[in-house]
Amino acid sequence: MKHPNDLTGDLADFADTPLARELVENSRRLETVGAQNVPKPSETRIITISNQKGGVGKTTTTVNLAAALASKGLSVLVIDLDPQGNASTALGIDHHAEIKSIYEVLIDDVPLEKVIQVSQERPGLTCVPATIHLAGAEIELVSLVAREQRLRTAIETYINTSMTPPDYVLIDCPPSLGLLTVNAFVAAKEVLIPIQCEYYALEGLSQLIRSIEMIKKHLNPLLELSTILLTMYDSRTKLASQVADEVKLHFPDQVLNTIIPRSVRVSEAPSYGKTVISYDHSSPGAIAYMEAAIEMANRGAKRG
Repeated sequence: MKHPNDLTGDLADFADTPLARELVENSRRLETVGAQNVPKPSETRIITISNQKGGVGKTTTTVNLAAALASKGLSVLVIDLDPQGNASTALGIDHHAEIKSIYEVLIDDVPLEKVIQVSQERPGLTCVPATIHLAGAEIELVSLVAREQRLRTAIETYINTSMTPPDYVLIDCPPSLGLLTVNAFVAAKEVLIPIQCEYYALEGLSQLIRSIEMIKKHLNPLLELSTILLTMYDSRTKLASQVADEVKLHFPDQVLNTIIPRSVRVSEAPSYGKTVISYDHSSPGAIAYMEAAIEMANRGAKRG
């Protein structure tokens, strides 16, 4: 059996390890985000989260920012525009084929309020689900009147007729630049691009920015690239820091200071029908998304 003095020495040694320092730092950050207030926007902020490159944390970013903002007392509507329905799954929203969804809004002119579901994730968090029917919407939209503006019309009608319009509308896009994504760009005032801190991270980004500029020129003059969020950051690799530096160099005004680390907890959460905010609120990934949401809200308040 160890002498008590030996145990004290072991604890002192542990306190000076990288793990202990990380635990202390995470605890400090958790306390800070818990104490911070988030400004309520003067009008509904409509933000499309887009990146045609798959696997960059687009849906994960959408649902966790939504949950983080809702945890601060704001009302948030998530519109799942991806036929895979992953955002709906992560928010615990039923989206089987018989459920009324964003498909009926776009194709059949069903009012948005008829398809909104309340998420059990957080008070104030709602979702318009995506079902498998959305996979065919790209083709069906082609022949419809005002095909690029159907989502904008639905959102504007909902906001203008609602007694309590949401503070935020976050639109999760499919990883493509088809008519669904065009609808999302036309409906929004802001675009948020998540960028993975890995090789080829900037590949395709110039095409996406050109698409945003085309939408701005021809269909939605209010659209702007307001936010870039660096995701899946692995501090152990030199490449990750190089990618982060390069993105900040090209987009100094859009990149959030907060960086989302690569995290097992963030990856696990959707399989439980949860965001990482509720799955493990004290994990580094959850704290980072809370920080990102607060930073995004504060930046928007300054711009407004």
